[in-house]
Amino acid sequence: MDEFDAWMKAEQRRIYSLCLRLVGDRDEAGTLTQEVFLKAYRALCRQGCPSLDDPAKWLTRIAVNSCLDRLRSRRWQFWKRRVSPEDEDAVLAMARDPRPDAESRLLGEEIAGRLARALQGLSGRQRSVFVLRHYEDRALEEIAEILGLNPGTVKAHLARAVAKLRRELHDLYFGGQARRDGRQYSGKQAL
Repeated sequence: MDEFDAWMKAEQRRIYSLCLRLVGDRDEAGTLTQEVFLKAYRALCRQGCPSLDDPAKWLTRIAVNSCLDRLRSRRWQFWKRRVSPEDEDAVLAMARDPRPDAESRLLGEEIAGRLARALQGLSGRQRSVFVLRHYEDRALEEIAEILGLNPGTVKAHLARAVAKLRRELHDLYFGGQARRDGRQYSGKQAL
């Protein structure tokens, strides 16, 4: 029990961050983090539970699957509404952060909000692959193993996710400005 407690404390922040990026809601991410560790504890307590080669990868798979289950069930919860973008921007603008200046903070909040909304526009699989690759810095083969997919399928999901995010966010980085060669940026150029 002491070993599990220490392991849970060491992994809790990473799992919460992963869940938050996948479901986009702090309360749900907190609930999912608790569920992940409960599922892991129950699995480890079962008779005949095999030893784990990579416990972090195993825990990540539990977290991703739990988040995907929650996202699937959320499709039917149409009564749950988010704050309007105007109210969300106002709340974020009023948040105090002593480190960056006001302009940097506002730009950072705009980018973070846009990225979070863009991630929510991806399918569950695309979001899982993108978050594991770009936030968890996992290799494609490792992502394939975690999600139980072929590496080619992971590459396809990642390519679609990146293409959608490029289209959605290109104005943040290029602002419709012309490139050095005089052409306009499009959503197909690299971020």
